[in-house]
Amino acid sequence: MSAESGLPTFRDALTGLWARHRPEDLATPEAFERNPALVWSWYRMRREAALRAEPNPAHLGLARLESMVPRFTLITQNVDGLHRRAGSRSVVELHGDITRARCSRDGAAAAEWEEPPEGGEPPRCEGCVAFLRPDVVWFGEPLPEKALHQAWAAAYGCDVFLSIGTSNLVEPAASLPWLAAAQGAAVGGGQHLDGGAAIGGRHPPVDGARR
Repeated sequence: MSAESGLPTFRDALTGLWARHRPEDLATPEAFERNPALVWSWYRMRREAALRAEPNPAHLGLARLESMVPRFTLITQNVDGLHRRAGSRSVVELHGDITRARCSRDGAAAAEWEEPPEGGEPPRCEGCVAFLRPDVVWFGEPLPEKALHQAWAAAYGCDVFLSIGTSNLVEPAASLPWLAAAQGAAVGGGQHLDGGAAIGGRHPPVDGARR
């Protein structure tokens, strides 16, 4: 979805100074441990691009849809924060938000930080002075437990599940439409967006929704 706002997708070929790197080689805990300055610089570039971007009509349309129904959950794998900026309120960010940072040691959220000079080491956590890291899920890391539970619960209890623009290849998110369909929800889809929207509900959200 965010490509229409001018943001490249995660696996688009990198350009300029980043052309010799693969995104898959930068978005790992091991890469951050080897070279925290390099990884922070890459995410800083992406974060600044996300903050410059504006929500496009698709983001705004989903926010408008949310205002028209009593229950709505937007489940996204995008990390640019544009759904919230478009006005969506019930957003489940499975892969985090690139505009936020957290402590690399204990995960505490950073309210603010001062950017280092270009190419410098990441800023430090105010509490323990460990490096801050982007508040996103890297390769090899589990999805946030709370977000995953919210996504499963929404899929389990919805009347309609829109699976929009996802390849349905990356688990566990790929199973959400099938879970919704198994519970009797109508499932529809489209292209060039980034996740799913669970609308309405036959049942209240359930604790311990199946995985």
